[in-house]
Amino acid sequence: MPVAAPAANLGRADSLFVAGQYAAAFPDYRRQVWEQRRASPELLLKMAYAQQQLEHYPAALLYLSMAQARQPRVRTWRQLAGLATQHRLVGYPTTWQQELRVQVQRYFYSGLQVLLAGAVVGAMWLLWRRSPRGAWVGYLAYVALLGTYLHFLRPVPAGLVARSGAVLMDGPGAGAAWLSTAAMGDRLPVLGRQDIWYRVQWQQREAFVRATDLLVVE
Repeated sequence: MPVAAPAANLGRADSLFVAGQYAAAFPDYRRQVWEQRRASPELLLKMAYAQQQLEHYPAALLYLSMAQARQPRVRTWRQLAGLATQHRLVGYPTTWQQELRVQVQRYFYSGLQVLLAGAVVGAMWLLWRRSPRGAWVGYLAYVALLGTYLHFLRPVPAGLVARSGAVLMDGPGAGAAWLSTAAMGDRLPVLGRQDIWYRVQWQQREAFVRATDLLVVE
């Protein structure tokens, strides 16, 4: 019975969702994600839609971002970008390059597995055949290609600003120079963390924002 209860709650929530009772459906969805730790992309998209209908755009952005992180799709990205444009938020490019990047990220891990398998098989083949130096030069070029793939196409964590007026600083400290303020829902690529600060990308440069002001989606 304890196992069946979450499924029953989810079924009830789905019925309420279909009936347009989004506020009533959302608590059961939220429990599935934050208590049961069952966050499928489909469920997250439903939660995002419910929050959008309830005019809670920061929560809608969060759940859309979580769905996008789990299953990158151009359609989901366009929903994110459209909502961000509506509320004049930054960090949601609508270029064809961004959509191409989303497509690549969708198959990033499967592509990485193929490239790694090719590297292992290639090394074994070269060792077995005792290939000449020229063949090893080609293999090194392949390894360089693999490194480029990892460096430039790997998914980068993104942070959503969780507080209106969050301060962006030039360094990880209160004494650093002030750069700007961010709006709730702005999206900032996360480059790392130093103590209570996240190092983020802002307008083609590095900036720092307090960890309490950022929700990181990976």
